[in-house]
Amino acid sequence: MAKGFNFAEAPGHLIRRAQQLAVAIFMEETAGFDVTPVQFAILNALMDEPGEDQVTLSGRVAFDPATFGSVIGRLEAKGWVRREADPQDRRRKLLWTTPEGEKVARQMARSVRRAQQRIVSPLDATERAQLGALLGKLVASHDNFPRDK
Repeated sequence: MAKGFNFAEAPGHLIRRAQQLAVAIFMEETAGFDVTPVQFAILNALMDEPGEDQVTLSGRVAFDPATFGSVIGRLEAKGWVRREADPQDRRRKLLWTTPEGEKVARQMARSVRRAQQRIVSPLDATERAQLGALLGKLVASHDNFPRDK
């Protein structure tokens, strides 16, 4: 009888390890840009929906709204994002990418695609499709849970 919990085969542990690998590979491939995966997601989400408010955007990129402002602050400091108060509700902050932020996000796209390919490189095409479908199903079924911090 095993003395401890077999964490090495536990889905939570394997997902955490996969996330560690994904971030490490992302950081290697985008090293010249000084950007995190969440920052890259924010830039791309804002390119798709310019003028979106901070709370909605934090939900779209699955990041904790309480710490989201500090991430936006770092993007502002880099000159990649512009934040303004909503004229109808001054407490609400609206966000846009700057021309520089959009340019950098487009430049990073090749590195990010390469990172995504490296992450799934041990899998064949069928396994990649299965992994994507299963992860999508898993995440969608737990959509009410808290976001990253």
